[in-house]
Amino acid sequence: MALGVEHSGDRVISTGIGGWSTPRTPLDCGNSGTTMRLLTGALAGSPVGASLVGDPSLMRRPMRRLVAPLAVLGADISVTDAGTAPIDVTGAPLEGAEVSVPMASAQVRTAVALAALTARGATTVDSPPGFRDHTERWLTHLGLGRVESATTFVVTPGPVPPFEITLPGDPSSAAFLWAAAAVLPGSRIITPNVSLNPGRTGFLEVLEAMGAAVTLEGTEPVLGDPVGTVTVEGGTLHGIDVSGDLTVRSLDELPLLAVVAAAAEGRTTVTDAGELRFKESDRITSSVELARLAGAEAVDQADGFTVLPTRSSLDAGLLDAAGDHRVAMAAAIAALVRGAPVSVAGFGAADVSWPGFGEVLEGMWS
Repeated sequence: MALGVEHSGDRVISTGIGGWSTPRTPLDCGNSGTTMRLLTGALAGSPVGASLVGDPSLMRRPMRRLVAPLAVLGADISVTDAGTAPIDVTGAPLEGAEVSVPMASAQVRTAVALAALTARGATTVDSPPGFRDHTERWLTHLGLGRVESATTFVVTPGPVPPFEITLPGDPSSAAFLWAAAAVLPGSRIITPNVSLNPGRTGFLEVLEAMGAAVTLEGTEPVLGDPVGTVTVEGGTLHGIDVSGDLTVRSLDELPLLAVVAAAAEGRTTVTDAGELRFKESDRITSSVELARLAGAEAVDQADGFTVLPTRSSLDAGLLDAAGDHRVAMAAAIAALVRGAPVSVAGFGAADVSWPGFGEVLEGMWS
């Protein structure tokens, strides 16, 4: 790999950032904002410099929110005048500090934590509640940090000790299977070995509130992070209001919620989701389009959307995924609600998070 990290099959082996080498070309993060933001944090205190780029969608996403918190540690990072990639990082000595992140962003908090591991002195990071805390649980388990309050984490600098980990299943991917079961009365899906981090289970709470039967069984945690088996059974669904902390903990799944809401009785309203405007696509607009694709009426607001109980006549069943993997996958679930085929331009974007997703879904509900 470009930084000198070994990659073989499904194994990644790194000697740590001290062994990284300066890449000869820009690092291509593809469509992944998580990759770009976390790698920026890891590079900030490394001995190398790099330029980070991505596909056209990623190159339009806001990155200034990342630069300011890292700059508090002394990081040397620049973005374009518009606040977008390419991100140019020059590795520099960092100093521990108190860092305030203005939004509940796990990506920014993790970028700060990764940079702080190389800093001189401890770093405290704080933000509004609602973020996912995978990294902070792992660092605590490895002896490299501690939770100081519900929103405050202290990073203790030092090398990450060697360890092996088998990653649990991704709830944001499993959510499409959970949604498929929820909208089809009599269906049931069982997903073992899935992360049950509290910041990742918001969509399950939404499904349960709408009337689906949801069961969680905890198993052995991974580096202090809860893992378990999730069972979802379909039933008669009803609309709900989603806002505040629940919106934050369901953010990635909200376009999918628009599809589920199309199968429900009554109105579903989502607010406090303005962040959706700045994802791989404008996911508020996409959510409205998905609900309509599934056969419901829907309208958008500045920070969310409403799916109405009024059923609409089915349109031609066409949707442009706009290069957004979650929109493409949600459209496949819309076909189940619709009870008729849909045609998705750019469905290949689903491969970003789940190669072969279409085949898996077809095999389970064909």
